[in-house]
Amino acid sequence: MPTRESDSPLRHLRASDIRGIAQLANQATQGVTGITEGVHRSVLATIGFSGGRSEGQTRGLTGMVYTSVRVVTQLLGKGLDVALARLQPLFEMLEGDKPETPRREAALAVLNGIMGDRLVASGNTFALPMSLRYRGQALDLQSLPPMPGVTGKVLLMIHGLCMSDQHWHAKHKTPGTDHGEVLASTLGYTPVHVRYNSGLHTSENGRELATQLEQLLAHWPVPVAELCVVAHSMGGLVIRSAVHHAGQQDMHWPSSLKNIVFLGTPHHGAPLERVGNWLDALMGSSPYTKPFNALGQIRSAGITDLRYGHVLDEDWQGYDRFDLGSDQRQRLPLPEGVVCYSVAATTAARRSALVDRLLGDGLVPLNSALGHHAKADKALAFAEDSQWIAYHTSHMELLSRPEVTRQIVRWLTPA
Repeated sequence: MPTRESDSPLRHLRASDIRGIAQLANQATQGVTGITEGVHRSVLATIGFSGGRSEGQTRGLTGMVYTSVRVVTQLLGKGLDVALARLQPLFEMLEGDKPETPRREAALAVLNGIMGDRLVASGNTFALPMSLRYRGQALDLQSLPPMPGVTGKVLLMIHGLCMSDQHWHAKHKTPGTDHGEVLASTLGYTPVHVRYNSGLHTSENGRELATQLEQLLAHWPVPVAELCVVAHSMGGLVIRSAVHHAGQQDMHWPSSLKNIVFLGTPHHGAPLERVGNWLDALMGSSPYTKPFNALGQIRSAGITDLRYGHVLDEDWQGYDRFDLGSDQRQRLPLPEGVVCYSVAATTAARRSALVDRLLGDGLVPLNSALGHHAKADKALAFAEDSQWIAYHTSHMELLSRPEVTRQIVRWLTPA
């Protein structure tokens, strides 16, 4: 059955995407070449042949063939990229103001979450810059557009890994609500959404967010009486990092920050990434599987930060992020002078030791979301009445469950 034009994936692409696709194809070709040579080297080693100068490389005629493939691929990729870079302005001019499609936004969010750090390092056009958005449009923080109806109560909404600001508006389970819309209509907040490359280290995103918030509040059309944050998953780590960086730089915006609501934030990490770390070690233990380790290690710095919930530069700098290791995080308590709330979710009907430790919302355990930790210096001091558990709820459903919205409204309603 032919694909309808409205459903065709091609209609979501742009002419300017050709350059990004070409860069990814070039990297994939080099990666496959490296894996193939690594397996070839392991097989030759079993029959007594020595390897090349570097680990995983062959020598002699075989090594020359693999080297030739890499060199030719690099030369072709570089030449094609230079040519497409020159054509980029033409592509953008031909497209004009072609509107973004939700499917393309979602695809870019996933791509950035998985390998966003690599996209930035290689200068790929698919790398998402951080932006603060109002009513779906990115804001020029130096010259804000007319914003009629905004209030002095700013609501900052920060998404999680492999997501974008559009996920706040999606209905993940019927019936669903938009937390931002409800808080705007009931409590007078003006929602501003953050879109960012979730594949970067959380501390890098935190530093950039701190800088952009300083500019936003300095140019806000009306005096800012209150800044409130609602952060989902990784977004909670990003805002904690942003507050820390702002304090280091003596920025002004934290004085307006009154409340932070964390939704399913892995304050102490997520088991799924720890499993991935163990798989890295397992794959690397055999010379036959070690070349394939490169596939698992494509995952971004943002993902590996979720192993233990890294928030600071010191949590990851100086460490090989793929090595097996214990939790070496620096102590960072909740921000002083800010009322912090935590919503944790579980797909179970009630709590138990197993549910609290492992199950949780399918991605984040209850203890991690609530800030509990066996070591007192790492535990986060959420007040008892500032913690709430959503039962029969998955990680994604935290974005739109009406029960979650009602709890946020109860917390943020002035006494």
